[in-house]
Amino acid sequence: MLRDIQSSKDGRNIAIDRVGIKGFTCPIVLKDKSKGTQHTVAKINMSVKLPHEFKGTHMSRFLEVLNRHKDNISNIAVSDILEEMRDVLDSDESHIELTFPYFIEKEAPVSKIPSLMDYECTFAGTCGKDGRDFILTVRVPIQSLCPCSKEISERGAHNQRSIAAISVRFNKVVWIEELIAIAESSGSSPIYSLLKRTDEKFVTEQAYDNPVFVEDIVRNITEKLRSDERITWYEVSCENMESIHNHNAWAMITGGKI
Repeated sequence: MLRDIQSSKDGRNIAIDRVGIKGFTCPIVLKDKSKGTQHTVAKINMSVKLPHEFKGTHMSRFLEVLNRHKDNISNIAVSDILEEMRDVLDSDESHIELTFPYFIEKEAPVSKIPSLMDYECTFAGTCGKDGRDFILTVRVPIQSLCPCSKEISERGAHNQRSIAAISVRFNKVVWIEELIAIAESSGSSPIYSLLKRTDEKFVTEQAYDNPVFVEDIVRNITEKLRSDERITWYEVSCENMESIHNHNAWAMITGGKI
């Protein structure tokens, strides 16, 4: 029998808040609102709390747990993974983060030509003596056109790509697609992968007709989240990659019903 060094005693009397694996790449299967399932690839961090008396944790067990669940990843599956991590790694507290591209087919606004858009999403879960926690985050590229530039300029107005990030806790299922739609409806215009000339004209004029500051974007998103009874907590931020300034503009709002 090979000796289990990780389970041996450590005499320094120092607990470790989190220990585990980081940056592991793995194919996963997600719930997809329109198609049922979606295959993608996630970067995964998994960790547990290590009591002071143990020398180390068993890194291979993280992957064993993950491999048993990778074909069905959802907020419910994440909770199951966290419980199993606590059990097999003999820990009071477990954590997991999965960051992955999520793909949605979007039609161009005028030509109606379909193309795939990718959105960066994160599932973050914790399980401990005080219960479970799960946060869904989506990061959505949108277009913003500056109201001040439009007001003071005789020809045109400067615009920029913005990244709206929405993180939520919820008591009933909230789909990734729903949060993306909220973000895309809160800026000057959505962003598309494929645009023909007629589409480019439409998107340019749509943005010009809907100028927004970064403050407007986070407030617009927050209004929509507050009206959704499923959402118990939210954090909304937006960063504008400024086109005429040597800095970015940024805003954040955090709130909830509990």
